[in-house]
Amino acid sequence: MRSWPMPQLPELPGTGTGPRVLDSRTGRPIPLPGPEVNLYVCGITPYDATHLGHAFTYVTFDILIRVLKDAGMDVQYVQNITDIDDPLFERAEAVGIPWRELADSQIGLFRSDMDVLKVIPPTDWVAVSDVLDELEENARHLIDSGSAYGLTDDSGRTDYYRETSDADFTGEYLAGIDLIDVFRENGGDPDRPGKHHPLDPMIWKGAVGDDFRAEGEKPGEWRPGWHVECALIGHDFLGTTISVQGGGADLLFPHQEMTSIHHRDFDPPVVATGQMNTGLVAFEGEKMSKSLGNLVLVSKLIERGFEPMAVRLTLLNHRWDSNWEYTDEQLTLAERRVTRWRRVRHTGGAGAGELLATVRERLSDSLDTPGALAAIDEWAETNEHNDDREGAALFDDMCKTLLGLYL
Repeated sequence: MRSWPMPQLPELPGTGTGPRVLDSRTGRPIPLPGPEVNLYVCGITPYDATHLGHAFTYVTFDILIRVLKDAGMDVQYVQNITDIDDPLFERAEAVGIPWRELADSQIGLFRSDMDVLKVIPPTDWVAVSDVLDELEENARHLIDSGSAYGLTDDSGRTDYYRETSDADFTGEYLAGIDLIDVFRENGGDPDRPGKHHPLDPMIWKGAVGDDFRAEGEKPGEWRPGWHVECALIGHDFLGTTISVQGGGADLLFPHQEMTSIHHRDFDPPVVATGQMNTGLVAFEGEKMSKSLGNLVLVSKLIERGFEPMAVRLTLLNHRWDSNWEYTDEQLTLAERRVTRWRRVRHTGGAGAGELLATVRERLSDSLDTPGALAAIDEWAETNEHNDDREGAALFDDMCKTLLGLYL
């Protein structure tokens, strides 16, 4: 899948330090020794793109990539697009347009939003529709090996499930979660009669005999399973070691836990050595979600006259692993911040070398973007009228390369 243009990354003097970030599952530091880092981030289902919750996730991993690159590491970054899924089919039917047309238009909108927010594109941006042969082959292998079983409904269609047991769900980070309820709330079917375990994930829906793609009266009669898609794409494009598996906090279970189970089906198995789950974004007191309809879309903010760098700065003003609530006031304050920094770029610049060292230090400490922004504010307060053209150029380059802020 064609992604979007790579933003300019001016070369900075010296090198930064690799980031110390904590695993969202264990609370322990993720080992990132380099020189290569493999990053997999769960992508969008293409409808209602791109809301601020999406943008917060992808800007967070953009910062991670920038910091890793500044430390001299090579990053292989894979992101999927779930362009075959029940919610997409349902939305297309509700609005009365072909599902492929809806998917393509929303992929285009997401692509445009990532471009204007200056997000570094994935090395490989992979649509599920482009790996259907591989997904079907994988499903057949699991069935033939006895790792999966089928349940046939009254229509004659068979859904296949990957067999699990209680032992698959023993991580400490799952303690206190009602797994069955959460699974049900996120599209799972724990109550289906005949399932061997309530949490068994579907690997393929709607086969008719040996035909895994038998068309029906409407789209969605067949499709691959959601969780296995990410497992296969990660394996096929990154190999057996994923340095960081990423996504929003709402993906920790069931999606990423099920993906990890599917990872173990490969020979040799795929190991995700670290996991980062970004905080959730709320609006008007509720988590921003498609089901609630309380979405704040990047494209709509820009249509209202807010500039993209102010949107990005609003996102950077929150810790990557914290939940937060969006208000228009934050965006207005971000616009004032952008204006001031631009003014300092033209009238100040002294002390930019020391500022670069401070920003690198803050970003290496768990991607502390709020701390980095506060350091720039303090520097701007002191040096707004201390003109230094070389320093001003360094400040401008630093904002672009480390923070993705193109002033």
